[in-house]
Amino acid sequence: MPTLKTKNTKKKVKAPTKKVAKKVAKKAAVKKSTQKATESKKPLVYANGQTAFWVSNGQVLDSLLALRDALDEMEKEVYAYHAGNAQNDFANWVAAVLADNACATDLQKAKTPKSAKTTVVKHLKYYSV
Repeated sequence: MPTLKTKNTKKKVKAPTKKVAKKVAKKAAVKKSTQKATESKKPLVYANGQTAFWVSNGQVLDSLLALRDALDEMEKEVYAYHAGNAQNDFANWVAAVLADNACATDLQKAKTPKSAKTTVVKHLKYYSV
């Protein structure tokens, strides 16, 4: 049986450019930080019937999700009733019942339902929903 000789050809492979290497590293870093963020999210806290927030318009809220949805449609007068003057009922409830002091502190600064909703949405990112 005859032996076949094959020519060993090597193709030159260019090394990745710095730009390509940076993109690959950046994608890996983003993927890693996203995985860490997902792993470190805390469970959403739900209030029971006795600790739920009773809004003056009749709504009953049991979580940050419910607060977010309520703020989306809340009239300014209803918001002012709970968050006007020196006291902010929403912030107090979030701190005392839902145990989210960072969100409560930010809610203290909110002057309108829209800004309060923005605050709640920002803090919901830290929860596994």
